[in-house]
Amino acid sequence: MPLAYFHHRFLPLEEATVSIATHGLNYGTGCFEGIRAYHNREQDKLYIFRLREHYERFARSCQIMRIDPGHSVDEMMERTVQLLAQQNFHEDVYIRPLAFKADPVIKVTLEGIRDEFGVFAVPLGDYLPTSGIHVAVSSWRRLEDNAIPSRAKVTGSYVNTALAVTDAHLAGFDDAIFLTEAGHVAEGSAANFFMVREGMLITPDISENILEGITRQTIMQLAHDLGIPAASRTIDRSELYVADELFLVGTGVQISPITRIDHRMVGDGTIGKITLQLQSLYNQVVRGESDAYRSWLTPID
Repeated sequence: MPLAYFHHRFLPLEEATVSIATHGLNYGTGCFEGIRAYHNREQDKLYIFRLREHYERFARSCQIMRIDPGHSVDEMMERTVQLLAQQNFHEDVYIRPLAFKADPVIKVTLEGIRDEFGVFAVPLGDYLPTSGIHVAVSSWRRLEDNAIPSRAKVTGSYVNTALAVTDAHLAGFDDAIFLTEAGHVAEGSAANFFMVREGMLITPDISENILEGITRQTIMQLAHDLGIPAASRTIDRSELYVADELFLVGTGVQISPITRIDHRMVGDGTIGKITLQLQSLYNQVVRGESDAYRSWLTPID
């Protein structure tokens, strides 16, 4: 039976419900995280990837949104481990912590409203194909930090994502690339973006209205360890059409190579060498197959 942690107790997921009048439902006043746990078949063991870093970012999102989840980072980590242990998963899992304004109040504000925290976990395989996708540059622009901060995972802000990715899907694409209002590359619909040009791995700077991605930081570290030169800088739209390799990264998408963009091939239309290197190492790391990165993993016993 699927479980959740809600109202300071573990209960069936179907019972973790809220009123239609809940402030967070009416106004998008909440924040969330996306965390993965990977099943190592040979060991028959589940590993949560970078659990602390995710909850530290979650706490920062809550701070921006004036939400008190009522739990410390350590406590949220402990409840998540307990939740997974009780369900005895033997497959890859997606974990969703959520904190939101919970009172049934018809008023647009962040103050004087009760906060709630909950977390649930469900089985999840690939969110996007990891063998090559076709993306489009979206006509929708990425939210500006001075409007709704992209560095916080705010529930209401994902309308921006929903509009862009739905238009992309209806036009026959797998995903979308956001530009900023200034016309620079920001990120995918719900994932960070990387480009390879002449052997250099490049990603937009955190000032380009992007989520400060944990997988993004992971890829930068893995690239360093593999001796791949990397930098963050402004990326122009036209660079996408002359890049050697492009790929998206995130907890959901993992590493998803882009082999076509706006009906143009990326490189020779196959997954590039650097992308493959990073994808291979990443897959080993998250499943506990590399001792060098064991500190990033939280095992479920």
